[in-house]
Amino acid sequence: MEDRPAETLIHDQVELRRKGLDNVDEQHRVVVESLEHLRPWMPWASGYSRESLVQHLTAAQQDWDAGRAFDYEIVCEGAAVGSCGLMRRIGPGGLEIGYWIHPDSTGRGLATMAVTALVEAAFALPGVTHVEIHHDEANTASGAVPRRLGFTVVSREPDPERGGAPAESGVTVIQRLNRPRQE
Repeated sequence: MEDRPAETLIHDQVELRRKGLDNVDEQHRVVVESLEHLRPWMPWASGYSRESLVQHLTAAQQDWDAGRAFDYEIVCEGAAVGSCGLMRRIGPGGLEIGYWIHPDSTGRGLATMAVTALVEAAFALPGVTHVEIHHDEANTASGAVPRRLGFTVVSREPDPERGGAPAESGVTVIQRLNRPRQE
């Protein structure tokens, strides 16, 4: 059993590809086209630049190699349509999932497909007992994905880290899915 997920994950209509510096132009295009959609929810979007993308991708490479985080671009029908990842930042046994989708690709279930692929990959890793999705309470679209997949709300609390983006309420909702029991 590996301690890292595969570099390519496939579920239904989406393919998740490990992020890298080899396709900066396409990743930059997808983010630039999505900035109006991302700015209300993602603090990093307000200061986004090609340079910040290169810095992010360099850090993502280091995080992958160290086993801290696993960032993917979401691809559908051969084109990048968003980003997602698994992060080891919620304590022992857990991985946090994050995601966003290009505004032209929302409403098609692609985020749900991507999260499904991440959940399957996470539970294939040794020692992973649960996955979580943390989202701002006001971001109902992000909150709908884990609900569709059977996650349970385990906390709703004020978060001093939230509120950095214009639409954020400052309240974080944590939804969790536990590894299915083996019979």
